[in-house]
Amino acid sequence: MSKVFKWGILGLGKIAGKFAEDLKALPNAQLFAVASRSIDKANEFGERFNVPHRYGSYEEIVKNNELDAVYIATPHVYHCDNTLMCLEHNIPVLCEKPLAINSEQVKRMISLAKFQKTFLMEALWTRFLPTTQKALEWIEEGKIGKVKIVKADFGFKADLDPKSRLFNLDLGGGSLLDVGIYPVFLALLILGKPDQIKAMATIGKTQVDEACSILLKYKNQMAILDSSVTAQTDTVAIIYGEKGSIKFHSRWHEPTSLTLHVYGEEPQDVFFDYPSKGYHYEAQEVMNCIGKGQIESKLLSFDFSLDLMELLDEIRMEAGIYYPKYDNMAKVVKSDEGIRFSKN
Repeated sequence: MSKVFKWGILGLGKIAGKFAEDLKALPNAQLFAVASRSIDKANEFGERFNVPHRYGSYEEIVKNNELDAVYIATPHVYHCDNTLMCLEHNIPVLCEKPLAINSEQVKRMISLAKFQKTFLMEALWTRFLPTTQKALEWIEEGKIGKVKIVKADFGFKADLDPKSRLFNLDLGGGSLLDVGIYPVFLALLILGKPDQIKAMATIGKTQVDEACSILLKYKNQMAILDSSVTAQTDTVAIIYGEKGSIKFHSRWHEPTSLTLHVYGEEPQDVFFDYPSKGYHYEAQEVMNCIGKGQIESKLLSFDFSLDLMELLDEIRMEAGIYYPKYDNMAKVVKSDEGIRFSKN
């Protein structure tokens, strides 16, 4: 690995801009190359962030043999193909969440990373924030006793544009994979894989889930999770234990404060000062792992990402959320209410 870690970005939408801005918080990181399907967009982004190498196709960036890693920021449905292309050229990958559109794709990505002995990690940036680290520390120390309930929601009101990433079925649109992944991630991180899943979704005119409610049942624990792209919710997460609770304040997936409330005592607020929006923490983890010759992160392992995608698959099947171009298990059902998708 070079002294200055040279990053590339594939896909130059809104999230790519946030990631590029936060790389500035890492003194040994450089945004070295960017790729878009439009050379004009690549040049515009390159001018904005002073990027020396700019490409008007995704295929061109993998020919740059000076790159230390590529951050993939394309829509969900392209994650698998984009990642496989980079891994085939032995370029380490940080791929935006969800890692793919379903678990079969995730298995292919992990398999190739292992075969190529090349680093791969899902860009679930919340996992690496100081707030998440502190909450896990409190749980490990027994501050709130045994965890009994995890409650988390993530909802916002988006403009209904059938062609946009959020509402386009062919682009993997809908609330669950876009923002519902955060509450599901937290439940999996804290409680592990559930014994039973109950889920319901509101399917809109464009056939994507506009809202989803999930209940995960464990032996003596429970997770209550919600997502929406048509309604603004509190976007708060609370972990309830036998002795107390931990509250992630809104917006909980990127909070700068936590509240620890041990029952019978005054609540304790803890504040964190980020030098950026927080994306640099995941970038630093990638750089650390690659520097040590690792092909996966211990904090966000291949197994965890696969468990998360398999859990999301099960939730989708339970709630009737399907992507016909990518899911073999979906069939079209016509009724008076219109076209819907259901299990084979």
